[in-house]
Amino acid sequence: MAPANHTSRYRDTVLSRDDVEALIAAGRKVVIVDGAVLKVDAWIPYHPGGDKAILHMVGRDATNEVKAFHSQETQEVMQRYCIGKVEGYWADFVPPIQGGKFRTEEEQRAVRSKDEHEENHAEDSSASSSEGSPVFEPSDRRSAALRRRRGSSAGASESSATSLDTLAIGEPASQKSKAYPADERTQQEIDHDLDLYPDLDQETQTTIIRKYKELDERLRAEGLYDCNYAAYAVEVTRYTLLGFLAYYFLQKEWYILSATFLGMMWHQLVFTVHDAGHMGITHHFHVDSTIGILIADFLGGLSCCWWKRNHNVHHIVTNSAEHDPDIQHMPFFAISHRFFQSLKSTYYDRVMTYDAAAQFVLKYQHYLYYPILTFGRFNLYVLSWQYIFLGQGPRKGPAWWHRYLEMAGQVFFWYWFGYLTVYKSIDTNWHRFLYVLVSHAVTMMVHVQITLSHFAMSTADLGVAESFPQRMLRTTMDVDCPEWLDFFHGGLQFQAVHHLYPRMPRHNLRKAQKLVMQYCDEVKIPYTIYEFAEGNGKVIGRLGEIAQQARIMSECQKAAFKDVIEGH
Repeated sequence: MAPANHTSRYRDTVLSRDDVEALIAAGRKVVIVDGAVLKVDAWIPYHPGGDKAILHMVGRDATNEVKAFHSQETQEVMQRYCIGKVEGYWADFVPPIQGGKFRTEEEQRAVRSKDEHEENHAEDSSASSSEGSPVFEPSDRRSAALRRRRGSSAGASESSATSLDTLAIGEPASQKSKAYPADERTQQEIDHDLDLYPDLDQETQTTIIRKYKELDERLRAEGLYDCNYAAYAVEVTRYTLLGFLAYYFLQKEWYILSATFLGMMWHQLVFTVHDAGHMGITHHFHVDSTIGILIADFLGGLSCCWWKRNHNVHHIVTNSAEHDPDIQHMPFFAISHRFFQSLKSTYYDRVMTYDAAAQFVLKYQHYLYYPILTFGRFNLYVLSWQYIFLGQGPRKGPAWWHRYLEMAGQVFFWYWFGYLTVYKSIDTNWHRFLYVLVSHAVTMMVHVQITLSHFAMSTADLGVAESFPQRMLRTTMDVDCPEWLDFFHGGLQFQAVHHLYPRMPRHNLRKAQKLVMQYCDEVKIPYTIYEFAEGNGKVIGRLGEIAQQARIMSECQKAAFKDVIEGH
């Protein structure tokens, strides 16, 4: 545990908005939780969920996100990093990682000095001109000056930390024309969401948050955060059966059947890894982490810790083109026209170039969607190896040992699968190739289920004024399926509920769904749910729409190039 450098005497110190802005401008990582100002620089190298999840909360009220993802014990530990408190409503800054700009103390003083000079000059000019014009006397000169002063204190801080891609803090939704980049399509998408979802004013969003917290208390009171271990007994039985059938048919040399059952087992095991990664089984960090690593690495060959780092960011900035790694699949897929702009990924820290390969593939992405997902597991191997062997995870703190357990898991997996199963137990190279291909292709369904929840949903950025619950519901869809089919979807059919309450065990999500629907009715947030086939149609439709835009852009570029060559 990293030692905090702050004592309890700092906790009652009231920090102004300018104080917090100056700290962030100086490079400090400051977040607000329940009114407490936490300086978490020292904790970032120790954070099991990675640094990016924290960086996206800098300058923001992270209360809802922190409580959704952390136990009460962890929340108490966070108070060691408290350096003060803020009073009243906190209007979020845009974090530096998202393009927010912050002023140092010196810059703030310079702005205040300039504003005071301009204010005094304006008052002198107003006084001299008003003497000969009693008809146009200002109605309230004092209140006008007060508004200017407030604007230079709070408003300037707000505007200094906004970007072109975000709606300014506190800006009324009716002022849409000031909120967008020049791109007309982006403007249309933001217009659509501003019309469809509740207003972004403080009162409305505060009500949404209050009712969200009340629902959380009700869900806890009804025991929906308690794990149903009997359901996991059924899960283990299913996994064992699938594994036995894979082994049985391998011994009988029925390789295709064996590979199919092995792929089915991998598909099902992913759901328990997802539960463990969210501490949704025992709610104990070390126990659930061990469960996740044993399943993901030892049985599946994938890094549980890589997935957690990736997934935590996804939950914080869901469906953000620049920030959410779960929708950053260039050059194979793009679910927003904004990927044509060669955006920079803040997760991968590189530009997602809209190059010749992307220009070609994206025109056909709605046809290639399922074939590409068939090979999705191979990509996960690469990402897992990069994470483990390049040391991208925390090397300090409670998760320091995870990397070494995952290394052991990789060795174990490739011994039992690569050597004992594929090499030793299968007679020819052709049969080995088919075995690997079929076993991995069967797992493509989990990739379909993951992308289904978000690919057809909004990617518009409504800014930091939007509350956590509204943002999750606006960017996530549920899948309507009969209860007997829940095992097939493994809880991923309740992604909207899961994004609101990620630590809730998946076997309780169906019960929670009804209460979440009632909540959505109360706060007037649309709850998106489709049947599996219909949802897939929505995804293919979105991919086809972007593909059409890519084709049109390509044709326009060809026409422009032709005009230049022919001298028109």
